[in-house]
Formats: sequence, C-alpha cells, structure tokens
Amino acid sequence: MSECSGCPSASPDGGCSSATGCDQQPVDDKLNKTLGRIKHKIVVMSGKGGVGKSTVAANIAVALSLAGKKVGLLDVDVHGPSIPRLLSLKGQTPHMGVDVMEPVPWSKNLSVMSLGFLLEDDRQAVIWRGPVKMGLIKQFVEDVMWGDLDYLIVDCPPGTGDEPLSTLQTLGPTAMAVVVTTPQGVAIDDVRRSLSFVGEVGNRVLGLVENMSGFACPDCGAVHNIFNSGGGEDLAKEAGVRFLGRIPMDPAVARSGDEGFPFVKVSEDSATGQAMKAIIDPMLNLPDPPKMA
Repeated sequence: MSECSGCPSASPDGGCSSATGCDQQPVDDKLNKTLGRIKHKIVVMSGKGGVGKSTVAANIAVALSLAGKKVGLLDVDVHGPSIPRLLSLKGQTPHMGVDVMEPVPWSKNLSVMSLGFLLEDDRQAVIWRGPVKMGLIKQFVEDVMWGDLDYLIVDCPPGTGDEPLSTLQTLGPTAMAVVVTTPQGVAIDDVRRSLSFVGEVGNRVLGLVENMSGFACPDCGAVHNIFNSGGGEDLAKEAGVRFLGRIPMDPAVARSGDEGFPFVKVSEDSATGQAMKAIIDPMLNLPDPPKMA
C-alpha cells in the first residue's frame, strides 16, 4: 500500500496532486500501534503565551490520574519545557533502550516525558529549526513506552506554529484541543486564531478555559474581579465551542508551580480547586473514540 493511501491529494497513479506537496509525515506501523493503545488524546494549547497553559495541562493530567485513570503527560514545549519543574521532576532522566525510551513516572498512574529531562544543563538554549522539532515530537509519541493509556495530555508552546501543528498531525484527527486564554482582549485576539487553527487542521476543540479570571483572595476566600472577566466565555460562544469554566488568579497556584506540587492534589477544596475540578470533570466522561483502521 502506498504511504499516500487515504490522503485527499493522492492521485490514481500513486503520485501527489497537491501543488505544494504533502506536509504530513507518513504514519508508519509503529506510530499506529502506539496511538492504538491511547484512548483519549488531549492537546492543551493557546495562541498567547503567559496564560498558564502548562499549569492547566499539569493539573489536568494529575487530576485524571488521581481519579484512577492511566495518564501520560507529554511536554512538547521545546524552547521552554516547564513540566519537570511543575511536577517536581527536575533532574530526572528517562531510561533509554534500543529505539525506545521509558517515560519518567510521577505516580503509578501518571508518566511524563519532556525535553527538559534530556538537557544536560537547564540553562541551555535549544536552537532548533522546524524539521528537528517535528522529528522530536514524532519520536516522543512513537518511541516512548507509554503503554495502555486512558489519556495522553500534551502541553504545547503558545502559537500556531511547528509544535502544535506537528502534534495534531502526529496524533491524528481524534485528538482534541483544550484551548486556554485569559479574559483580556489582547489574549482573546490571539486565542481566537488558535480555535480557527484547530478546525483548519481537522481536529475538534474539546473546550475553552478562561484562566486568571478574577482574584482569589487568600484571606477571605472570595473571588474578586479586579481585572476583566468573561472574555473567554464570550469567545467560546462566538466560536461555538464548549466553555469549560474559569480559574481565578490564586497566589497558591503560583506557589504550587514554583515548588513543584500539583495544586489539584493539595487544595482541591479551595475555590480555585473546585474551579479546576469543574473543568476537568467533563473529561472523565468522554465517549470512546472510534478505533483506528
């Protein structure tokens, strides 16, 4: 069978009818087998940097694992891998075999892979062009021994460039996106492009999260709308996607990230913890995706 089988640009003689050529890598048997063992693939992304996307991704992964699900957390932020710090895994090294890598365990239900585990010096700048980053992402999916997973959560860098594009193309059309924004208009403008990007690539938006929505007072526990609020919900309505909920700005969340302990594990009863729980609960009831051919 031709590597181009199933591609809309494939011509009857086996060539390519696309004027620009094919920008999708052939999906080989090894990748198919890996993806076939992963039930749900959720890519956490945003068109804007600094919206707390990695924090949301880490807490989603931890919460799902605490609910008894088998979870993999993949950090594809090549230039700023922050998942190792957020989960207190800095300095850990994955075991390397012949053409395989073992992810770093956080718990019996959660395994993690990040370029941050492979850098000799965490001050080292990663200066890579697109094709190298694309190859790494594919390798992190097919060469890592994820095993049977209920969920693979992927933390993408901001924007609609190489990393999110390669991730969605590698994971295939059943992968869904959770898009994170803050309420301010300058973030909404960029995140609107992310929603459009997901549809154009051929994937579905699972929902939109409005992070840093109001301020959770550490003294009284109330949430005060010091800054704008509601921009994410308005964008979700405009785009016709599910609004998963709001997470307030909480000093305890920033502290938990710096100290490397997941907020949802230690503060689930707080207003912010309950807000995160409301966002994550729908993910526990996702219907099974269709099996890959």
